[in-house]
Amino acid sequence: MTINHPGRHWQSLEDGRLRCDICPRQCKLREGQRGLCFVRQGGSGQIELTTYGRSSGFCIDPVEKKPLNHFLPGTPILSFGTAGCNLTCRFCQNWDISKSREFDRLTDSASPRAIAEAAQAHGCSSVAYTYNDPVIFLEYAVDIAEECRKQGIRSVAVTAGYLMQEARREFFHWMDAANIDLKGFTEAFYRETCGGSLAPVLETLEYLKHETEVWFELTTLLIPGYNDSSSELEKLSRWVVERLGPDIPLHFSAFHPDWKMTGVERTSHSTLKCAREIAQANGIHHVYLGNVHDREGSSTYCHACGQILIGRDWYVLSDWNLDPQGRCSNCLEPCPGHFDPTPGNWGSRRQPIRI
Repeated sequence: MTINHPGRHWQSLEDGRLRCDICPRQCKLREGQRGLCFVRQGGSGQIELTTYGRSSGFCIDPVEKKPLNHFLPGTPILSFGTAGCNLTCRFCQNWDISKSREFDRLTDSASPRAIAEAAQAHGCSSVAYTYNDPVIFLEYAVDIAEECRKQGIRSVAVTAGYLMQEARREFFHWMDAANIDLKGFTEAFYRETCGGSLAPVLETLEYLKHETEVWFELTTLLIPGYNDSSSELEKLSRWVVERLGPDIPLHFSAFHPDWKMTGVERTSHSTLKCAREIAQANGIHHVYLGNVHDREGSSTYCHACGQILIGRDWYVLSDWNLDPQGRCSNCLEPCPGHFDPTPGNWGSRRQPIRI
């Protein structure tokens, strides 16, 4: 049995339909009709969220897995998702959750307060809304984040950033950090491969940078032949530096065949390294490689003197050369991000839990 919760950010139309204003799709729904995300529907004269309080499961991860390399390194983060998505990415690597139309996958349930208390009880510094895009369960995510804030637990959104202005303002008001999935840098790629548009995502990024205090990092999954050309990576990197600044970390992750793109080859390690070199040459200070074993591409270096600041082997921290103020211990250049005086020691553990 699904749990319907009153939704926000919608309008009544003259023809009796309800327009959802969470994301740029602005689905127009009649009674009982679901939006493309499948979890928001028209009902009882309002838009309802059908998955409030339900989850596909809870797990404690290293925060670096989100990925966030400049936000409380080494600490555990309580992670969960629900079902559905507002994009239709053909390469989705969480498709069994994000594309799910079967609510029997949502086997775990928990109130916002219970999740915040569980995070605290398990020593987690933060809670991540992840696995599927949290903007589609905005009401649930916001209520959890509000409870977390009362208990000193931070909130992290792992999202494609595909949402409307008013929903964006409410959602990110309650987030402390985010990883934004910048899927490519052309409208054609977003339209043909993701079923969306690039422009609203860029608006989200500029909003986060210039109108909020949310710490955020970017991730681009490089798909051979689709979004990995040198010219596209040049444009992406220059835009990041010009509009967001050189201190926003950028993660390039390796694609593996999945969902509706099983015939596409894996991303080569050399492609990832080339992308990193392009981004660095265009002025981005912190560029990382994901889904591959690469200590250099996973570690954090001082952009001023070159000293290694945080060494990483997959998700295990080794070197730590930040002083208690988050500065390089060699030249005292501040490292952008949010750091505790000492690193966490959660390592690479993945611990499923029940709430």
